[in-house]
Amino acid sequence: MERLRVFVVEDDPLLRRHLVELLAGEPSMTVVGQAEAGDQAVAVLAEVETDVVLMDLGLPGLSGIEAIGELSKRPRPPLMMAHTVFDDRDTVLKAIKAGASSYVLKGSAPRELIEALQELKAGGAPMSPRIARAVLRELQQAPAQPDPLSPRERQLLKLVDEGLTYKQIAERLSVSPHTVHSHIKNIYDALHARSRAEALATARSRGLI
Repeated sequence: MERLRVFVVEDDPLLRRHLVELLAGEPSMTVVGQAEAGDQAVAVLAEVETDVVLMDLGLPGLSGIEAIGELSKRPRPPLMMAHTVFDDRDTVLKAIKAGASSYVLKGSAPRELIEALQELKAGGAPMSPRIARAVLRELQQAPAQPDPLSPRERQLLKLVDEGLTYKQIAERLSVSPHTVHSHIKNIYDALHARSRAEALATARSRGLI
């Protein structure tokens, strides 16, 4: 079975070492790198491929949220799990909007963290119970927003997310490349995006793909 590649970002050297040792000791995982600051993580991850970034938020210099935002803009961004002590509403929402697909509080049991990483890679969005409740409350209080994309546009965006070219998408959907380009333009307009990476990051943060 292919191992889950994890990159650890944590400014506390003792906790970082503990996390690296914990994950490296898990047979289903391999630690491909580590960083102690957000800007360092962004730079190293330009050269290192990983499946998941375990991201502390309270980092010196470039914050964890800012680093998540920078990584989310990349053509094939890794999955990102916020790993932090912060459980306030604003921090949680900012991290998720920046591109975090998971939010786990520090102090969780080691097995819970490992299972959360595995769940994230499998397509889930694991969150600590307290965070999940906060997100649910926010959604319950927020006014419902209309879906900015049509079902066809969502389907097309998912194919873009899978890495297909416009020509391949046209063949898959049995439409012309011109039609694909028209849909892409409409998607960019609807999501207020200026690039493929920005459109995908926005769609992920809004749960559209």
